[in-house]
Amino acid sequence: MTFTYDITRTRSWTVDDYHRMIDAAILSSDDKVELLEGQIVQMSPQYAPHAATTHWASDNFRELLKNRATVRIQLPITLPPRSEPEPDIAIVVGNPRSYIDRHPMPADIFLLIEVADSTLESDRNQKATIYAQAGIREYWILDVNARQVYVHRQPDGAIYQQVNLRSDRSSSISSLAFPEISIPLSLLFPFED
Repeated sequence: MTFTYDITRTRSWTVDDYHRMIDAAILSSDDKVELLEGQIVQMSPQYAPHAATTHWASDNFRELLKNRATVRIQLPITLPPRSEPEPDIAIVVGNPRSYIDRHPMPADIFLLIEVADSTLESDRNQKATIYAQAGIREYWILDVNARQVYVHRQPDGAIYQQVNLRSDRSSSISSLAFPEISIPLSLLFPFED
């Protein structure tokens, strides 16, 4: 008698399933995972340039947006029904007390930012698709290696209709939510010229 197994079958998890696994201590903060499109995915380790860029950019956003928005660093956002990523930086409405009982959801998000060194392709493809499907109005990728910014806007289904690349260190970017604030690229990357 021969048994065959379908090894290609996978289980797609919902945000509720994911939270139940956390509540039951099946998953813990030591696991360093996030829920992406129904799959529990191991998060990439942070190399020094990634960590320094996340810290630098988030500190500058906090200063620029003081009393106007909350800057969250590597904390979950909920994108029902099947994703709960932990973007490097999330600019959200309200203050930290707004999220005592829940994580920010798409309507709460002004801007998401991923810092990419080894994760550029997945940030440009998988994360961009997830964020566009959730209707996130604006998504930036800070490419640490090339010191450039991919600016994604106008989500439509699974894609962003507008993707611009900013690489001139003397240029600035304004977020859709805060058009009056001009952010020089030097405030996004901690590198000396």
